[in-house]
This record gives sequence, structure tokens and C-alpha cells, in this order.
Amino acid sequence: MSWLQAMVLAVVQGLTEFLPISSSGHLSIVSKLFFGDDAGASFTAVTQIGTELAVVIYFIGDIVRLIAVWFRGLFNAEVRSTQDYKLAWYVIVGSLPIGLLGFFFQDYIRSTLRSLWITGTTLVLFGVLMGLAERYGKQLRDQARLRLSDGVLMGFAQAMALIPGVSRSGGTITAGLALGLTRATAVRFSFLLAIPAVFAAGLSEIPHVFEPSPYGLQPTGAQMIVSTIVAGVIGYAVIAWLLRFVERHSVYLFVWYRIVLGGLVFALLGFGVIQP
Repeated sequence: MSWLQAMVLAVVQGLTEFLPISSSGHLSIVSKLFFGDDAGASFTAVTQIGTELAVVIYFIGDIVRLIAVWFRGLFNAEVRSTQDYKLAWYVIVGSLPIGLLGFFFQDYIRSTLRSLWITGTTLVLFGVLMGLAERYGKQLRDQARLRLSDGVLMGFAQAMALIPGVSRSGGTITAGLALGLTRATAVRFSFLLAIPAVFAAGLSEIPHVFEPSPYGLQPTGAQMIVSTIVAGVIGYAVIAWLLRFVERHSVYLFVWYRIVLGGLVFALLGFGVIQP
């Protein structure tokens, strides 16, 4: 991997990680279209540490409060009845599906599932599902009305993002809207739900980044560190923008973007411009 490739991919990661358009899918498309090879699942997972640090910094007040309440609730029955204590458990339970599936299917994630035919299909399919959730979701429940079932179902939706093109935030936001959550609540819970899972995935992939592999470009340690920082800085700005955007607008912008991009991927593959 050259420094130009590393910086381009870091910018792509930062711009797309929190938008419901699939950062892993974009990294795969950009790296294959412009650099002739896949960015690699390990590079993707490790740079996500930078974007998740942006989430931690942005939501540091909420995170500290939830952790403190969770520990207090372990020993205090009154605290266990609060919504914050319940929310902390929803995040923990919702993080389990992606962790377990990522561990057992890691070989497929690094290889077979990174085909651009799959990426194009999931971009379109899950774009349509997001549009249906926006159209028919009641959007009546705010964060105070979250339930354990929301955490479980959104956790499984997050696990679908192991397939490039699905989008972690896209899957969880779609599930949240379908469950009747408000758009802002679905987005905020999506951010919180991602923190344990993405940090665990990124840390577990660090050893694999520098292993010789037929799957993806090989970065140096310096490139990996700088790319992670760049992705995090850009990601922080995207978080602030997205939270403001969903309070005033629907997600149809992202729905149409996904469908158009998926169609473009099929066209590029069909004409042999890029290889799967």
C-alpha cells in the first residue's frame, strides 16, 4: 500500500463510516476501482478504531454516565429500574451478535463476502429496505422508550454489516425505524451500539493487518496509524452533521444514493472495468 492509497482510503472510511451507505463497501469499491486491489477486511476494521474513538469523544458524557450507572446498578436495586441502566444492558446485549458471528465467520468475511457482486447487491437491497422502514415506520418512540427487544434486533441488524455493502449504521437505523423508533433515537443508539463491537473487531484484526495475505493491500505500521487518525478526525465531523440532518430530514437521500451506487457497481462489473 502506498501513502496515497492509505490517505484516500482513510478519508473514504471517515466520510462513510457513520452514514448508512457502508464504509466497507466504499473502501472495497474505491480500492478496486482506483488501485486495482481490495483494501482488505483488516485495514477496514483497524481504521474503524479511529472512527469509533470519534464516537467516544462525541458521546463521552453519555458513555461515562451509562458505565457509572451500570456498575452502580449491579449492587443497587433502585438503580436497576432506571432507563440508563437498562440502556447500558441493551448496548451490551446488542453487541453480542456481531461479535459472535464475526469470530466464527472471519475467514469468509476476509475473502468470499468481499466480492463486489455481493456489495452491489446489498447496497441496493438494503437501500430498498431502509426506504421501506422510513416510509412505514411509525417513529413514535424516543430513547426513553427503548426496549430490550430493540437492542437484540438492532444488534442482529448490525451483524449483517459483516457483509460489505450492508452498512452497520444503515442496518441498525433501518431496524430502529422499522421498530417504531424516531429517526434521531435510532441513529444515536446505532452509534452507542457500535462502540463495543467495532473496538473489539479492530483490536482483534491488528495482528492480521501485517500478515502476508492474498486478500487486500498491505499497509505499513505508520500508514495504519496515520490512516486511523485521519479517519477519526473526519468521522467526528460526520457524526455532528448526521445527527443534525436526521432531525430535519428523512433518510431517502441515502436510499437513492445506495441504489444508484449499487447500479453503478453492476455496470462497472458488467463492462469489465473492475473485477469482483
